Amino acid sequence: MIEYLKSNIVLLKNMIADGYQDKRSLERRIRKMEEWLAKPTLLEPDANADYAHVLEIDMNTITEPILCCPNDPDDAKFLSEVAGTKIDEAFIGSCMTNIGHFRAASKLLEGKRDIPVKLWVAPPTKMDQSELTKEGHYANFGAAGARTEMPGCSLCMGNQAQVREGATVVSTSTRNFPNRLGKNTNVFLASAELAAIASRLGRLPTVAEYHADMGVINADGDKVYRYMNFDQIEEYAEVAKEVTV
Repeated sequence: MIEYLKSNIVLLKNMIADGYQDKRSLERRIRKMEEWLAKPTLLEPDANADYAHVLEIDMNTITEPILCCPNDPDDAKFLSEVAGTKIDEAFIGSCMTNIGHFRAASKLLEGKRDIPVKLWVAPPTKMDQSELTKEGHYANFGAAGARTEMPGCSLCMGNQAQVREGATVVSTSTRNFPNRLGKNTNVFLASAELAAIASRLGRLPTVAEYHADMGVINADGDKVYRYMNFDQIEEYAEVAKEVTV
């Protein structure tokens, strides 16, 4: 939480410097964040709190990816139940996909050419796009033949672009309701990593194939999955120093 707020204070100061409105609202938000950072406390439930339902999941029992299957976000299955399904297109994007996921997808696609599916890549913000470009990940996407969309919702909204009619798609978007990504499509919801692997193979991988590829990512996880901390990015930190609240 502290790491997140420190980063966002710098981002909000950059927004003020760039003329975003309403300046007063941004300043109030910064002051509230700084007040909390000076004395950080977390909300806790009352000792006698009543819960309508308690759901406990032993994460150690989940040893493979879980996908949401066509075309219902509540239809969740283990990868082993749907492995081998042919994929026509893949989408890596939406606000649910942070910069670390794009780095992982890039690393999984590194050195690949002419992948067998149409791959769409759309980072959520211009800031993500800028950092990914500077780090060389756009070069990996381009070499693999990916279609890099302008930052934003892209296929996730279904009104900016659409996949081919009738396509089977693995997507990192937030919903897979009928026709959301395109007419008569069958859409699996999955992680960026799984989408990247499937785009290379033209099908959903086996659990063994998935873990084999992810071994490379996990070995370098600290670098791959680091957040975009604006207070640690020089160009943002320098601008923030000039903004007083």
